[in-house]
Amino acid sequence: MLAFLSTPTSINPTLFLLTPCTTTTTIYFSLINSISLESMARLLPLLSFLLLAIAVGASHAASPAEVYWQSVLPNSPMPSAIRDLLLSGKVSTSENVDGVGSVFFLEKDLHPGSKMTLHFTRTTSAALLPRRVSDSVPFSSAKLPEILSRFSVDAASARADAIKSTLAECEAPALAGEAKLCATSLESMVDFATASLGTRDLQAVSTAVGREGTPKQAYTVESVKKMSAPGSELVACHGMKYAYAVFHCHTTTAAAYTVSMAGADGTRVKALAACHTDAAAGVEEAFKKLNVKPGSVPVCHFLPQDDLLWSRN
Repeated sequence: MLAFLSTPTSINPTLFLLTPCTTTTTIYFSLINSISLESMARLLPLLSFLLLAIAVGASHAASPAEVYWQSVLPNSPMPSAIRDLLLSGKVSTSENVDGVGSVFFLEKDLHPGSKMTLHFTRTTSAALLPRRVSDSVPFSSAKLPEILSRFSVDAASARADAIKSTLAECEAPALAGEAKLCATSLESMVDFATASLGTRDLQAVSTAVGREGTPKQAYTVESVKKMSAPGSELVACHGMKYAYAVFHCHTTTAAAYTVSMAGADGTRVKALAACHTDAAAGVEEAFKKLNVKPGSVPVCHFLPQDDLLWSRN
């Protein structure tokens, strides 16, 4: 970054040529040593801005998870479900169970102009841990007391019940024909997706909502784009309630779409929809509610903001 300034002649202008390895301390003291007291008073606002800019840049240094993603999936954009956790470490959640995942509809109703009443929510709120850290922490129902103690969770609390439930779900056997993994780090999720789909040429997509905390409201579909054809092999990863970010990942087959929508309050949403023809787990009741037989027509649902779908490009 080159700051082109009108400065006193006592200042060496090359001091404003910064390189990635330049440290805040080096810049600060170099400037201090080269500026007279009179000039320093005039340039104090500039110095403050310069130090702030460097500090902000340092705060966006790539995490180990981001570095791993770029090394394995250099051509795949990181979805918002992951990016939001990496940027903020924590995102707002809702206890509302009537989220988009519980709303089912027929594939024929997924078209521009159609209207649906939806509530986009998150389940997970904890930060992603680097694999070297998550691998050092026990992840087993047998170790539940140790886990609760390590994360200072009251054993009689609702949070402890959620951790217990997540461990039980993760330890349950996979459904027939599916492979599963509870990923306790981004690195382990990437490894499972690439191994399950047999390639690193993948795309990962999640629902993105223009603002947090949107109410349950009417949405109008503006456009629909196919992500994968019916019967395509996918990996779905669902955010779980736990002491840190955990995703229940499993193989599945479905058609997937990205759907652009506008809410009644103006909120823009790019939602991820999955459509199943077979009675996949969690979808069996939907066929009954919609009064259709499994295998006859596809039944669809949107994925919450903290779920992902992986597919081959």
